[in-house]
Amino acid sequence: MAVSLQFSSVTKTLKTIPKRKNFYLISQTFPSRFNLSFSSNLKTPLSNLFFNTLNSKSTPIQSISRKCTYRNSIQCLFTGIVEELGEIKQLGYAEDGGFEMKISAKTVLEDVKLGDSIAVNGTCLTVTEFDNKDSDFSVGLAPETLRKTSLIELVPGSLVNLERALLPSTRMGGHFVQGHVDGTGEIVSMEREGDSLWVKVKTAPEVLKFIVPKGFIAVDGTSLTVVKVFDEEECFNFMLVAYTQQNVVIPLKKIGQKVNLEVDILGKYVERLLRSGFTNVVTPT
Repeated sequence: MAVSLQFSSVTKTLKTIPKRKNFYLISQTFPSRFNLSFSSNLKTPLSNLFFNTLNSKSTPIQSISRKCTYRNSIQCLFTGIVEELGEIKQLGYAEDGGFEMKISAKTVLEDVKLGDSIAVNGTCLTVTEFDNKDSDFSVGLAPETLRKTSLIELVPGSLVNLERALLPSTRMGGHFVQGHVDGTGEIVSMEREGDSLWVKVKTAPEVLKFIVPKGFIAVDGTSLTVVKVFDEEECFNFMLVAYTQQNVVIPLKKIGQKVNLEVDILGKYVERLLRSGFTNVVTPT
């Protein structure tokens, strides 16, 4: 009798599970790289979501925060070696107020599970849905993620770099990349030299101070080597060989567009130690 009652309770619970969320699609038109165009069905102004001070009474922001919390600690690790280029299929608000993005992919879906971390243009995001038949997966985006990254410039049809989180058995082909974007940069020049491509990026001083010649930098999630740093111009540059150009999104971008930047974490640790006065307590032996 007890088993029968429990089964009946489970059956009722399953019947109450909400149907799969529908997307409010972003308009295909994209008048400015700084503004997203949404369907007229949207109830929350875009400016309220992205740029207003966070309010605990704001339902849309609370909903998004539960789906994709901005990560402040190392929970996953990447190499900066892009596995494939995915294509944005849908992005916009879901019915519950959350902001979601659906991406078409193949390689990263081979062993995907709900809750897995996938770097999308260098931003660590959590898989909330996936469909192997349709070859796509969905991720939730927090307002802070949209404010701090170049993902706000994406539209349906945009290509993005994709990389699964590192496994203990994975070869470390690039460098340690957390998927925590430190800031964005603006492409100021792209020049060819033979079959290679020079790219120059301008960024904020607080990011540039961690960038050094011959050091590592993750640009849209791609592990690259810095060639020169131009402090007066607040710029740095790097070179893409022919193979890399064919397998990442950077060459597809235009001058003036944004790229996500993540500096080498070692530089941040060193600065933290120096600012804390660590060197004052270390005595030579």
